[in-house]
Amino acid sequence: MPLSTIVAFHADVHGITVDSSEAAFRDAITRETEESLALLKLWRRHLTYWDRATDASARSWCSGSEARTEGRRTAVFDRLGLEAATRKLLDDAIPVTTEAGPVVISQEYTPWRGIGTPRGVDWYWPAYERYLREVKGWPVETVADLGDAAERVVERLADPTSAEAYQSKGLVVGYVQSGKTANFTGVIAKAVDAGYRLVIVLGGTLNLLRGQTQRRLDMELVGRENILRGTVETESDYADDRDWLRDRFIKHSGLPSELGAFDIERLTTRENDYKSLAQGIRALEIEKREKSLPLHDPRNLDHAAARLMVVKKNKTVLAKLVKDLKKISGLLGEIPTLIIDDESDEASVNTVNPRRSGNAERTAINEKLSELLSLLPRAQYVGYTATPFANVFIDPSDTADIFPKDFLISLSRPKGYMGVQDFHDLDPLLVPEDERIVANSNELAYVRSIDASEEEDDDLSLRRAMDMFVLTAAVKIFREIEDPLVPPETYRHHTMLVHESRLTADHRELKGRILKLWDESGYTSAAGHARLRELFESDLLPVSRERAGGYAVPESFEKLAPYIGAATARIGGDLNPVIVVNGDKDIESGEVDFERRSIWKILLGGQKLSRGFTVEGLTVSYYRRRAGNASTMMQMGRWFGFREGYRDLIRLWIGRNETAGSKELDLYEGFEAICRDEESFRAQLAQYSVLVDGRPQVTPAQVPPLVSQHLPWLKPTSPNKMYNARLVEVRSPGEWQEPTAYPTQPTALRHNVGLWTPILGQLPTAPATFTYEFDDVARRHRVEALAGAVSADAVLSVLSALKWHSGEQFAPHLAYLEEITKHSGQIDDWLVVAPQHTARRQQIILGDSARSFSWFGVERRRDPLFGAISNPRHRAALLRIAGALPSCGDAVTEQYVTERRGVIALYPIVEKRNADAITPDGHIDPGKVVMAFAFVAPSAARGRSNQVVRFTTIDSSRENEAIISQ
Repeated sequence: MPLSTIVAFHADVHGITVDSSEAAFRDAITRETEESLALLKLWRRHLTYWDRATDASARSWCSGSEARTEGRRTAVFDRLGLEAATRKLLDDAIPVTTEAGPVVISQEYTPWRGIGTPRGVDWYWPAYERYLREVKGWPVETVADLGDAAERVVERLADPTSAEAYQSKGLVVGYVQSGKTANFTGVIAKAVDAGYRLVIVLGGTLNLLRGQTQRRLDMELVGRENILRGTVETESDYADDRDWLRDRFIKHSGLPSELGAFDIERLTTRENDYKSLAQGIRALEIEKREKSLPLHDPRNLDHAAARLMVVKKNKTVLAKLVKDLKKISGLLGEIPTLIIDDESDEASVNTVNPRRSGNAERTAINEKLSELLSLLPRAQYVGYTATPFANVFIDPSDTADIFPKDFLISLSRPKGYMGVQDFHDLDPLLVPEDERIVANSNELAYVRSIDASEEEDDDLSLRRAMDMFVLTAAVKIFREIEDPLVPPETYRHHTMLVHESRLTADHRELKGRILKLWDESGYTSAAGHARLRELFESDLLPVSRERAGGYAVPESFEKLAPYIGAATARIGGDLNPVIVVNGDKDIESGEVDFERRSIWKILLGGQKLSRGFTVEGLTVSYYRRRAGNASTMMQMGRWFGFREGYRDLIRLWIGRNETAGSKELDLYEGFEAICRDEESFRAQLAQYSVLVDGRPQVTPAQVPPLVSQHLPWLKPTSPNKMYNARLVEVRSPGEWQEPTAYPTQPTALRHNVGLWTPILGQLPTAPATFTYEFDDVARRHRVEALAGAVSADAVLSVLSALKWHSGEQFAPHLAYLEEITKHSGQIDDWLVVAPQHTARRQQIILGDSARSFSWFGVERRRDPLFGAISNPRHRAALLRIAGALPSCGDAVTEQYVTERRGVIALYPIVEKRNADAITPDGHIDPGKVVMAFAFVAPSAARGRSNQVVRFTTIDSSRENEAIISQ
């Protein structure tokens, strides 16, 4: 039924005379009035929801259209019966969002959300949604994305009213400091509305983190009325809280239970973790209106209050909770429970030998968490982490308790988020290294190197970082006063993080160094101003001119100088510019409570400032801490987050040659390697999440072999366990693939050289120059290479005979290449290219023909694995030849393009340790040459189905288990 007919009907029912034509609607929505803006805002909210809707109810009206597509918007307009002019007006005002939503890897599940008779009480999610829009000022699109992501979790939990108990277990992967708390707050809101009546949030291992999470949930979900419960304001545990006094805690206009909904009762408060008291036991005994019916019956659930507790991951606290639950055992089987495990890869899983690590907590906490799950058969477990390679994937001891057997959800990168990608130049295709400037290079804009040898002598980099901290403080004050774009309290916090060590003894020494540097800085003296001027003109001003994003930039040091005094006063006016956060009461100074007061300080710490704790206003970071694994290192990246209004001011000083035992580490390079692995893994999940014939390609139980396939150094911790799923085939039509697990033994290297040299000998002696130019980048990417076509069978025979350090890495790719060559016949030949250095330097002789070829100096970055091998500027033209990119008109490149042709790029590698073995005339032992290669299969060679990956189950009787005993 057309919208205009519905409007006319309701107008008639209410006795209102109104022009219900769409012409009148178009006129009303385009006027410059508050009413028109309100109308447009309403339409934006509804269209955004309809565009993104993926729940079961959407399937009844979306006409089979996919969410976040033009087709979905058309389906919506068709249902509303809108005229073409109205459609165009709304599309122009509210463009369709086509950005990808969360990536979901899931078991098949029984839909229950939006199915059948509506039930539950929609109270806390609408309230939270409204709070985010109206109080926090979130854009409608951002709120809709959060709702979509939360719904993907809730719909995969068990139906809380089901007669049969089921425990669903899942994992949600976000980004470091990217809004995971907002996501699980949305999940809790939707879950309690649906009927979950006990919510246990495991809020980190520190009181600081637990209290931070409790306050956030109290403010944005629980609300004033549930907190006060009839007491006076002055008796609230937030009586002195700034946001409480400013009326920023959510309100429900009365106790929800008196307004047709249900209350949330807190079993923990901001200051108090769970305590074992008789009162606490009674609080856990949820009342039933219909005594003869189980609690999970809707006639009881919809009227029962929900219980919420935020519990620290501490064996003593969890033991108290388990003990109390056992005292009400008769009811436990009836309580729909939701367990949210924040930072689930920390302390919840058994990944470390306690005797070796000195941390017995991890095993004890895992044991108590398992007890919780066994006591509560209707408990749903949802872990949250920012580390895609979370140990929960690979730890065999967790298979029976918290392995995410039901779903894995990878959240989208939020708009405005500043993550690892923003500090690195990950796409060299766009800007070659020799052409980078602060406008196009994230590294040049935001990253400053610390030379360990120089720093030990005079703290030159630390002083410069502190100077930048003062300058950026002055710029923030300048913007507060001069820039109308800056809302009040944008710069309530301004912080610098110094992270060198986890040892409190080191913190004592470092605090002394920082205080000495501050006292000697002379920020108000002529010498201090001269030093600040040089830093402003050489660093801060050039970056801000390019990256301020419309915010005010002082055009000269003279314009900024008047604000330097105020900046130093805010930081060190109390004679204490440093707050130490490490648990050492002798030197820990000041309270790092960003909710209760404005903080403009240098924060010095270790573990307490590394995981889960949000450092507000962080602008300058000084980082030299070594870490033993990728997840720990990522969690130390506190400089990641939302930096609206001061993105251009962010600076990271990071160690480039730190020592760890006998090794020298480049920490910046380490973060880049982690970032590349993470993004590649997320891209893999996105590819595998596409349903084939309505069924999932990959289940959570099959993710572990993908992780170890991608990162061979991530192995199971127990030798008597193995994966139940083995990756058999990876199909990659039109995708650049680079194997990295080449052998190290000279005999294997000679064998591989011997396989490739006959093909190299077939290539023409004159190189061809392949060129590709992107439309949106005014730059050409060239590769000069020897190139010739080789039959698919001949190439396959070489690939099949190659030796590897880890054959399992290439085996799934080889299976795909065999399939398209021998079975589906989707490839005719390969263009084999051997890139050559333009200056003809670095030449070695390969084979019996005495022909020389360019060699490349690449190192095994994750010994024995190589990192990236190819030059990114080589890829575009070769991708075009395989049909993965459109033509750019280059005649040389186009003459090699055929529909059923793939490309192989050969890179003879001589590692640094073997470079001296090359004789003056270019001879070298083939046992010192790594014949590395990259390949792109024809873009149309999809095999016999659209499935991207194929697995085999080792023990088919246990196909849903990730890890089994050998």
